[in-house]
Amino acid sequence: MRQREHTYTLTLRWTGDRGTGTSGYRRFGRDHDVIADGKPSLAGSADPFFRGDADRWNPEELLLAALAQCHMLSYLAECARGGVVVTGYSDEPVGTMTETLGVGEFTSVQLRPVVTVADATMLDRARELHEPAHQACFIARSVNFPVRHEARIDIAADTDRS
Repeated sequence: MRQREHTYTLTLRWTGDRGTGTSGYRRFGRDHDVIADGKPSLAGSADPFFRGDADRWNPEELLLAALAQCHMLSYLAECARGGVVVTGYSDEPVGTMTETLGVGEFTSVQLRPVVTVADATMLDRARELHEPAHQACFIARSVNFPVRHEARIDIAADTDRS
């Protein structure tokens, strides 16, 4: 089996110094920028519960987004290879983090993709392909908590009438 390695890089720059650095827990901002060559900067912070800025992305949201994106991209590839024509895809995933004594960890993520396929003959296959997509998702394979999916499959002709 041929093994390949992929390396990813970015720059993380803290922008939350309010003039006194980290001289006190409440005296510094959690704002930061995530930067990668050729891409727009991503404004990040902590979750508002942890003194962050609600107008910026937090690491928990980014982890949830990475899992949803990875599943979608794996699923679309499986469908293309499996003869299922997907004409629409959206997801509203939910992640659960449990905090105990100030230390948190994700305990589960529920992906809830809504997939639209070209016609009714593709429904069963479209449902089946979520499992191989889950197995192929690099991000889901890298986390130590369950990532489940609860998919809804619609038919394009039915959604056009709505």
